[in-house]
Amino acid sequence: MTNAAHTMFAADEASRALGIELAEASDGRAVATMTITSAMVNGHDIAHGGYVFLLADTAFACACNTHGPVTVAAGAEISFVAAGRLGDHLVATATERTRYGRNGIYDVTVHRETPGGPEVVAEFRGRSRAISAKRD
Repeated sequence: MTNAAHTMFAADEASRALGIELAEASDGRAVATMTITSAMVNGHDIAHGGYVFLLADTAFACACNTHGPVTVAAGAEISFVAAGRLGDHLVATATERTRYGRNGIYDVTVHRETPGGPEVVAEFRGRSRAISAKRD
């Protein structure tokens, strides 16, 4: 099923240029994935936090745009739990916590897939604001 989040993501050249894929987006929830490439690794030989944030932010943006009105970030914060590594396949799952008026709060968990199961890399909380009734 296609919704406003899919339309927005199709026009998101920044996310798609980094190899981010939208796996799911419906009813205040979205899942986005990305593999850490050599261009995303910093001087400590771990994934640069900005790329992890960008993945989480993309999932957040898709989740809060599933309802239709054009919605943007009003703020966000991230807690890094573990380092991402070259070749890690990261999965960001965004879930709507609440919407009130034109505002919303969304939580995003970023995890890496490992043979032993998912391992959390970061926790992100985003605050959204609807700015118009539809995409121009």
